[in-house]
Amino acid sequence: MTALRTTQTAPDFTLPTADGGEVSLADLRARSDKGVIVYFYPKAGTAGCTTQACDFRDNLASLQGAGYAVVGVSADPVEALRTFASEEHLTFPLASDADHAVADAYGTWGPVTFGGRTFDTVHRSTFVVDPDGSLVVARYDVDPTGHVRALRAELGID
Repeated sequence: MTALRTTQTAPDFTLPTADGGEVSLADLRARSDKGVIVYFYPKAGTAGCTTQACDFRDNLASLQGAGYAVVGVSADPVEALRTFASEEHLTFPLASDADHAVADAYGTWGPVTFGGRTFDTVHRSTFVVDPDGSLVVARYDVDPTGHVRALRAELGID
């Protein structure tokens, strides 16, 4: 895993989404005043990922009101994302990075040890990309609990 740093150009992507469409970072950047919050999570429907997704859902209006778009990215297949979005009433795009190429580009794909075994997966990470494509926030291995509150404070969103 090679971590990205602020001021670097964010890797662009176009990925399939839970709703059957596609999401492009370039399109989201073009439609947002302040930028795009791109968050990576390991597995839809798990406790931590549900906590994080619901926190973004519950704060979405204020994030959008402050000029930010939100997109969640995981290596889950589209069908798993569709189920997750439906069950949790998520109204922002969830993107499937099934071959983890985007996670690789963002430095969020790599080994973890869980339950006594080591395997590669997405590391829970969050990036904020300004409208010009530069990273203004790059946070790796974030805690799903309270993460959106901390991000809002960092971005100056009341």
